Amino acid sequence: MSEQQGRSIRCLVAKVGLDGHDRGAHVIARAFRDAGFEVIYSGLHKAPEDIVQAAVQEDVDVLGISILSGAHNTLVPKIMSGLEEYGAKKDTLVLVGGVIPEEDKPGLKEEGVAAVFGPGTSMEETIEFVRSNAPDR
Repeated sequence: MSEQQGRSIRCLVAKVGLDGHDRGAHVIARAFRDAGFEVIYSGLHKAPEDIVQAAVQEDVDVLGISILSGAHNTLVPKIMSGLEEYGAKKDTLVLVGGVIPEEDKPGLKEEGVAAVFGPGTSMEETIEFVRSNAPDR
C-alpha cells in the first residue's frame, strides 16, 4: 500500500464547472483506489470554490481536476487561487486531466498545476507520477 508517514495518499478527484462527462473521473478514481490511495470524488458540476473547500476540509495530498468543457483556463486558475488563499497550494499536488490543447499546458503549469494528463495516458503513468510527487506531510 502506498503510504506517506504511515498514511495513505489522500486524493480528491474533482469535476469542475458545467462539464457533465465523468467517465474518466470515475476510471481514475477507481485506479487510484486500487493503487491504495484514499479517494474522494466530488461529483458533477462543482464550482471552483466547492472544490477548494473540499480539498482543504479533506486535507488532501492530491487534487485531480477532470475537465473536458474547454473552460480550463478560467476554472483552474480560480481553484489555484483558492488553494493559495487557504495556504494549501504548496502542500497539494494538483493534476489536470482532459482534452487540453498543447498551447494551454504551459499556462496551467505557471498557475501551479504539476502535470496535465490527456487521453491515452496510462493509469500506471498517472499512479507513478502521484507516488513520486505527492507532498510528504
